[in-house]
Amino acid sequence: MLSYLQFAEDWFGPLRLFQFISVRAIFAGITALLLGFLLGPRLIRGLQSFGARQAFREKEEVGKLAELHEGKAKTPTMGGLLIFGTVFLSTVLWAEPNVYVVTAMATYFLLTLVGFADDYLKISKKNSKGLPGRLKLLGQLLTTVVVLLILLGPLGDTLTGVEGKAVGSSSKMLELWVPFYKDVVLQGMSLILVFILFMLTLCGSSNAINLTDGLDGLAIGCTVTVALTYGIMAYASGNYLISDYLRISFVPGTGELAVVCAALLGGSLSFLWYNAHPAEVFMGDTGSLAIGGLVGVIALMIHQPLTLVIVGGIFVMEAGSVILQVASFKSRGKRIFLMSPIHHHFELKGWKETKVVIRFWILSLLFAIIGLATLKLR
Repeated sequence: MLSYLQFAEDWFGPLRLFQFISVRAIFAGITALLLGFLLGPRLIRGLQSFGARQAFREKEEVGKLAELHEGKAKTPTMGGLLIFGTVFLSTVLWAEPNVYVVTAMATYFLLTLVGFADDYLKISKKNSKGLPGRLKLLGQLLTTVVVLLILLGPLGDTLTGVEGKAVGSSSKMLELWVPFYKDVVLQGMSLILVFILFMLTLCGSSNAINLTDGLDGLAIGCTVTVALTYGIMAYASGNYLISDYLRISFVPGTGELAVVCAALLGGSLSFLWYNAHPAEVFMGDTGSLAIGGLVGVIALMIHQPLTLVIVGGIFVMEAGSVILQVASFKSRGKRIFLMSPIHHHFELKGWKETKVVIRFWILSLLFAIIGLATLKLR
């Protein structure tokens, strides 16, 4: 919305700066950050009044972990609403609307609804069950269908980029790139293959961040590095000169996703202010499922979904630990970890919660640096 001020540069010269994605991305991040600081205390008080308290598993089920987390019983959840509000408003204000921005926001909105339903059921029933797994999967499936309808349908051809050119058509020839390899691996994939790729990426990323959200500041802190990394990648993907120099996929219009990523970065930092140990609010599935889906769909639209395995290495570790734990117990009757996801394993080994979180943040930063290196080292 505010990007259109660039057309008033004849009246006030500096307004021409709003034509640059980098400038609008900076303002989007600052706007989301300030909105988070402004709205955060009000939302926390509202959630406390509503009685939106986190539901934990039974003590018999988690053992010593219940003692370590007993002080969190009164902390409200559904804090993902704060992140969604700041990101959505900042994106509307600063991003040029095109098919990629609309797709990103549609994904974020739909998965926020799924996560909200899950959190609401946990609160109302006062247990940790929430939305049945099959309904969560159905919500992710429907989100995938909506995403593909926007990208590949008539709407994708009518939404225009900054230069007035249709940008939706490039999605019809989706390319798949592999990190550290200089040439495109798959091009012109069938609709079935595209659907499978989108479904696996959206489900995998949303569930992985959901599993990571178990300690104060852990998931949202790692989201900061992922948002920053994919903001840089989106900017490079949407810029012909940079993408040609780096020999990565050039997707006209995806540069606007850098504004979305910057908004997510600012919103995540403001939420971390309240979610840092000891947390005043948890994001809940309202935040984790939706953020995972948003990051996943951005990775898909810039043709870098496999790079997310590196950049989101912490999320992969968390999800992988759960898969290995379940597989080992069912096949051998033995556990690999003291508890999964893996952050609980380190807690039970005697690490303080803050030590686990900070060390995982460091690893997340290292994964992000490696992910960025894939743009040049190929």
